[in-house]
Amino acid sequence: MRRLSDLTAFAEVARAGGFRDAAIRSAYSASTLSDAVRRLEEQLGVRLLNRTTRSVTLTEAGERLLERLEPALAEVGASLDAVNAFRDRPAGRLRLNVPGGVARLVLPHILPAFSAVYPDIRIEVTVDESFVDVLAAGCDAGIRYDERLEQDMIALPIGPARQRFALGAAPAYLAAKGVPKHPNDLLDHACLEGRFTSGRKLIWELERDGEVIRLEPKGPLLAQIGGGTELLVQAAIGGMGVVALFEDWLQPHFESGALSPVLTDWWPEFSGPFLYYPGRRNVPPPLRAFVDFIKSDSRARWPGPRR
Repeated sequence: MRRLSDLTAFAEVARAGGFRDAAIRSAYSASTLSDAVRRLEEQLGVRLLNRTTRSVTLTEAGERLLERLEPALAEVGASLDAVNAFRDRPAGRLRLNVPGGVARLVLPHILPAFSAVYPDIRIEVTVDESFVDVLAAGCDAGIRYDERLEQDMIALPIGPARQRFALGAAPAYLAAKGVPKHPNDLLDHACLEGRFTSGRKLIWELERDGEVIRLEPKGPLLAQIGGGTELLVQAAIGGMGVVALFEDWLQPHFESGALSPVLTDWWPEFSGPFLYYPGRRNVPPPLRAFVDFIKSDSRARWPGPRR
């Protein structure tokens, strides 16, 4: 059991890229994790991590160990979770990997009600804009949009069935710069840009009556999607330019008057997010409970996009 604990500590540090971040994500202190990794290295007789004052990286031996260790730890977790089937109600951890928009717009409507029904399930959410292998990331399931799902995954709609991509700007900005009448008018406006963690910029895709126009926005501010998304919104409220985001994210600011809708006839509609998880192994009881909850209770509470 001590060796298994040390292996788990090593995997936590490797995933987090450092002892301090791993300590934040786990129930252990940074010193406890460091002791566990050092003990494991001494037992194996090889260095697994390169440590400097500024970074922690995997050695080649560490990379090889982590590659084989991740699925093994996932199976150990699944085996322990299987015991929950003998409890009166499921218990354990439910680990979800989701993008920032889902964390802000979808999960707050679902998790409180789910937790009230299953108080013995601890929910751990990792916010990540990139598509990840949920098992390799140490998660049970992910939530993404359909264009980013792998074919070998089981996918279940979660949250709103349909969403829209909306544009807005501060009334003072529009009074000074003019109101765009056509998407091409945005080429003469300050557009607030978003960039994914991969480095790829968000392309604005607008549609009306079957006509699709794709624009690469240009403007005075570029922020990373996820952690910097709210900065784009607040910059737009401050009159810095036009912002494009989920309609539900901007709707409170439309209602307050802080932002005015722009080019509403061109807002594209798309399918909502999906909960996805691997179908090649037994589903852990906490995830099974969440899947059943979504199927039975959640989708009916979501209205369609506003008109």
